[in-house]
Amino acid sequence: MADPFEDLLRDLTPQVLGALVRRHGQFDACEDAVQEAMLAATRQWPGDGIPDHPRGWLTTVATRTLIDRWRTDSARRRREAAAALDPTNQPPPAGDDTLALLLLCCHPALSPPSQLALTLRAVGGLSTAQIAAAFLVPQTTMERRISRAKQRIRDAGARFELPAPADRAGRLTVVLHVLYLIFTEGHTATSGPELTRVDLTAEAIRLARLLHRLQPGQAEVAGLLALMLLTDARRAARTDVDGSLVPLAEQRRDRWDTSAIAEGQALLTRTLGTGPVGPYQIQAAIAALHDEAPTAADTDWPQILALYDVLTQVNPGPVVTLSRAVALAMVHGPTAGLAVLGTLDADDRLAHHHRLEAVRAHLLEQAGDHDAARACYLRAARMTASLPEQHYLTRRAAELRDRG
Repeated sequence: MADPFEDLLRDLTPQVLGALVRRHGQFDACEDAVQEAMLAATRQWPGDGIPDHPRGWLTTVATRTLIDRWRTDSARRRREAAAALDPTNQPPPAGDDTLALLLLCCHPALSPPSQLALTLRAVGGLSTAQIAAAFLVPQTTMERRISRAKQRIRDAGARFELPAPADRAGRLTVVLHVLYLIFTEGHTATSGPELTRVDLTAEAIRLARLLHRLQPGQAEVAGLLALMLLTDARRAARTDVDGSLVPLAEQRRDRWDTSAIAEGQALLTRTLGTGPVGPYQIQAAIAALHDEAPTAADTDWPQILALYDVLTQVNPGPVVTLSRAVALAMVHGPTAGLAVLGTLDADDRLAHHHRLEAVRAHLLEQAGDHDAARACYLRAARMTASLPEQHYLTRRAAELRDRG
């Protein structure tokens, strides 16, 4: 399918699904019908051209699919009759139900992996095969995951409507976390031959833009979009010509995407001070400081450390502590950073994560303890399933061995 068709269908997927669920209920049946309509479009539109009213075309095809399925089930004859009262050749109702759809896909009854999968399928418009490939699992596994997620939503009695204002903020926090996880997996893939998954980072940014359009007054929504843009701006410089990882300090900054940086900075400037400062705004501010530095030596590490101190108060956790240790080492020396890393050794959440050993290796190398640094680099390499990270870590260990 050509890119213009794919982009259009992804944009229309949540709109069509939202219209069907609002009219007919039954999220699971409507979602399956929309997937059938999208498949029909990929077969017909390239040859016949895009219809004058593509959203109406998709809604009509999906509705007919629903009615055909209900017709074969005698227990659903009443629903078929009710559905038949709505003329399917009418344009779908005005308005955009995408926010309600996002909140439904991130229902608290679902596990985080299910929220991710359902969001990418129902709102992102990705096929089950595409989602399975993105997370490196068999398609049958992803099919079962999505099916169970839809069953849980049905069993929970979730209604397709915006939650009450008192509940909406908490649900929106889950939506932001899901989009952040999608972006994070794309930015540094947890396994496989490629460092980044551009399909996932691009989809996360697209959905964050969509959410920002739907919720322009939410500071953390803008903060998350700014964080994604400011981070993704460095993507082209993160690997060299053979795909090897290039650390931030060694990247060619002329390869950074200046337009994405400018957009992220503008978002952040408009957002800060307009509402409570949350973790995404703080992380975006840190990313902006990295992007603004003309060279690695010009990075404002004291200000970055100050922001990590704030982030530790707002959103404490081992990953924040790990990142703060790096900033602390850049300001007060590697020994100070290593002392902070020592506090994480007993944290089970990082016990099997390569990043702790990789950062420890880096700080030990800075401190001049090359034997210990080499051992940590090799240990970190054994702990990651990402081939570019493995190659980088083993290369650093080999360089320290060769120095003697």
